[in-house]
Amino acid sequence: MSKSLPKRSEDYSLWYNELVKRAGLAENSAVRGCMVIKPYGYAIWEKMQRTLDDMFKRTGHQNAYFPLFVPKSLFEAEEKNAEGFAKECAVVTHYRLQTDPDNPGKLRVDPNAKLEEELIVRPTSEAIIWSTYKGWIQSYRDLPLLINQWANVVRWEMRTRLFLRTAEFLWQEGHTAHATAEEAVAETRQMLEVYAQFAEEWMALPVVKGVKTENERFAGAEDTYCIEGLMQDGKALQAGTSHFLGQNFAKAFDVQFQSKEGGLEYVWGTSWGVSTRLMGALVMAHSDDEGLVLPPKLAPIQVVIVPIYKTGQLDELLERIRPMQMGLIERGISVKVDDRDTERPGYKFAEWELKGVPVRLAVGMRDLDAGTVEVARRDTKEKMNLPLADIVNSVAALLDDIQVNIYRKAHQFRETHTTRVDTYEQFKQALEGEGGFVVAHWDGTSETEERIKEETKATIRCIALNEPDEDGTCILTGKPSKRRVYFARAY
Repeated sequence: MSKSLPKRSEDYSLWYNELVKRAGLAENSAVRGCMVIKPYGYAIWEKMQRTLDDMFKRTGHQNAYFPLFVPKSLFEAEEKNAEGFAKECAVVTHYRLQTDPDNPGKLRVDPNAKLEEELIVRPTSEAIIWSTYKGWIQSYRDLPLLINQWANVVRWEMRTRLFLRTAEFLWQEGHTAHATAEEAVAETRQMLEVYAQFAEEWMALPVVKGVKTENERFAGAEDTYCIEGLMQDGKALQAGTSHFLGQNFAKAFDVQFQSKEGGLEYVWGTSWGVSTRLMGALVMAHSDDEGLVLPPKLAPIQVVIVPIYKTGQLDELLERIRPMQMGLIERGISVKVDDRDTERPGYKFAEWELKGVPVRLAVGMRDLDAGTVEVARRDTKEKMNLPLADIVNSVAALLDDIQVNIYRKAHQFRETHTTRVDTYEQFKQALEGEGGFVVAHWDGTSETEERIKEETKATIRCIALNEPDEDGTCILTGKPSKRRVYFARAY
């Protein structure tokens, strides 16, 4: 099944697109720029969603839901935010269709059904949420307000790629309100840590935590924090952002509260989100030329059991396999027994390899009689025969080891593809070589940042939080610099 997959080394983009489709994650839809997330892909997203939702609730957040449509007057209330998203907005202007008198069987927009005010299909929800918060927040007793919503958004894209950039995508967006700037900044940093923990412990994706430059900052924010991952083609991918909004949206929507001292003050805000772009990161960070490589914690099927049988043996073999199957399920391991009699074992092996199932068990009568099970791990393709008597413990331990090993491999890739340079020539050579993160001095100006981007197509991914202060000179201008920043070409 996977033999005809394009090679990563020959055409990484084609490999990615074909893998997403052939592994049953997603496909292009009849709506230009939009995708259909198929059941196997959605099962991975559900695991991501469930895990993140639990993490959010442990940090005190509650879920709510706000309208898909935002009146234009509300959308433009915070000028920087409106300007930042204006070119990506889908706009509803009419509320009704009618039969087209000139084309029987066809419909047209009713010219008499024009809305008094256009509605923006949400590209992000700050406007509708902060206009709502005005009615929810009156006193310091109403703070902090910690709200998250799981939703879809629309950002009109001309050039799309499944999961990475589509006109409509799924995400979560947290929106919180606080009495002080210090509390809001602490919330922003806390959610960055939640995202980093999820990326590293669940996605097995090492990330760099940092702050965006002013050029890359979220429209309407005072500061944008981010996590950046490195894909196998040497490009960076922004995997999550957390924004300190200051009082910008509170002032735009007049959200004030009475303080303990009796005064009237504007609240301080944050917003933070991750999207189905994480699905793209999962594929690109770990998978190989044979198909998906999924970390066990996010794999919809962690173990597949393939019965190896002769004619007339299947029912008896399935009965003998059942105790092993139930033992794994009772251990909290998701199991699929592939008992299809329409496909040969070799076809099944290739299919589950393509879909990235972490562990495969091949079980025949002779194996059971001998008290052994053939076990194959997807990450290293290693095969081994393990004792049937302790197979549940062995598989559980193997899944843990696979999770760690996938992270270790991705971390090693990032370390070997992170280059520290001191000159512009070294900088360009690093980008044209294997790519990856290039850590270099920058003079802190937008002009220099833009010029580097124009000349090399590399952007400042972040000012890393763990990068120490270090006096140096900008690689482009030679002006003084206080610290290095992370550059990369990116998705």
